[in-house]
Amino acid sequence: MAKKESFDISTSVDMQEVDNAVNQTIKETMTRYDFKGTDCKVELDRSAGAVKLDADDEFRLTQLLSVLREKLSRRSVPLKNVHEGDVEVGTLGRARVTVSLKSGIDQETAKKISKDIRDGGFKKVQVQIQGEELRVTSASRDELQGVIAFLRPKDYGVELMFGNYR
Repeated sequence: MAKKESFDISTSVDMQEVDNAVNQTIKETMTRYDFKGTDCKVELDRSAGAVKLDADDEFRLTQLLSVLREKLSRRSVPLKNVHEGDVEVGTLGRARVTVSLKSGIDQETAKKISKDIRDGGFKKVQVQIQGEELRVTSASRDELQGVIAFLRPKDYGVELMFGNYR
């Protein structure tokens, strides 16, 4: 029996980098002139995988979101895995939003990726959905590299990471 080669397709967010980006956002809001004298809050909820933003009004909330996005992108957190919720405007014009961080590929996206690989015309390539990641196996490393090159330009709503290439 020929040796099988494989790799895994997954997605994740480094929570330590997110924590660093949140801390940098808090520091910047404390020093920026347009945030002086305001009551803006940024909180990281590690267990829920979300960042909660609270500001005096919608304008400051959008400014706070742009600072957070900038800090996340500088820390190499994939912005495709960052999903902003709906803005909630509360009493006295206060605005809140929850930014969720996506880790793991959901079943619907995994099935779509699997179908695209099967429809891509790759010979003897098998795809298995294993929880929140996919394992792609083949007898040929060239086929696996072709699958990676095939999937890189496609947009599935999350940043795909290819690992465990053996």
